[in-house]
Amino acid sequence: MDNDTTRRDFLKASLAGAVGAALGTHPRHAAAAADVNARLAVCSWSLQPSSADDLFTKLAATGVSRIQIALDPIREHAKGAWADFAARAKGRGVTCVSGMIGTVGEDYTTLESIKKTGGVVPDGTWPETWKHIQADAEIAQKMGLPLVTFHAGFLPHEESDPSFAKLLARLRQVADLFAAKTIEIGLETGQEEAGTLASFLKKLDRANVGVNFDPANMILYDKGDPVAALRTLGPWVRQCHMKDAVRTKTPGTWGEEVRLGTGQVEWKGFFRALDAAGFKGTLSIEREAGNQRVADIRAAREYLEKLVV
Repeated sequence: MDNDTTRRDFLKASLAGAVGAALGTHPRHAAAAADVNARLAVCSWSLQPSSADDLFTKLAATGVSRIQIALDPIREHAKGAWADFAARAKGRGVTCVSGMIGTVGEDYTTLESIKKTGGVVPDGTWPETWKHIQADAEIAQKMGLPLVTFHAGFLPHEESDPSFAKLLARLRQVADLFAAKTIEIGLETGQEEAGTLASFLKKLDRANVGVNFDPANMILYDKGDPVAALRTLGPWVRQCHMKDAVRTKTPGTWGEEVRLGTGQVEWKGFFRALDAAGFKGTLSIEREAGNQRVADIRAAREYLEKLVV
């Protein structure tokens, strides 16, 4: 390399540092922001899309081009508004990083209603839920998704609970289905304390099963401190949902979801715990409340990009 080239590179670096200093941005912080930006995605259902085209339009307005895609609308409208979704996403420059599936009959009206109806727990809806899971798994495989997440439902705290063996068998059945397609699954956090979920995962004993860690869910369900929970569940984290909340003042009722950065998630501690766990994967912004979803997601993206840990 000649001396002129060396001097030019030095001047470029110096100029970048000077500009960063003038803007109050240290080069290390700029690099951290770029790293976070490259890991961000948006949960498709947060944008309440009426069709694939509606999703692409709203997603573009957030400034993020990666999504966790809800698979149920694609399965339900295979020849309609969501037809040929994977090809259309690719044509729009949208990357699908993971999938999400719901279960039949989920009712989130109250904590008690979702405890009765959520996930793979209810016997009455399990046959139909299993049928949908198999179809969604086929879609995920065709799309080349490496990960699919879902709420398993409220897991029993004790192995002596009569439902423990049943849920263990059902989740092994789901895990083995996805493993055969080389897909990992992530169980959503929040419906039980971190220690309970960790113990269940050990007993489940499936290498392709981890967690989709949602710090806000720990607050919404009032199941402990999100950062402490992350330290417990760190070895199993496969993806994170970026969402914020404030804890309920009335035990047994929902907390309140709020715009990211305005709630009780201690984000600097959260990212330090993620680093300690060695997790460098997808951070998918989720917003399930309010009527300014695009604006809230864009604000969440900007908050995370500026966050200095």
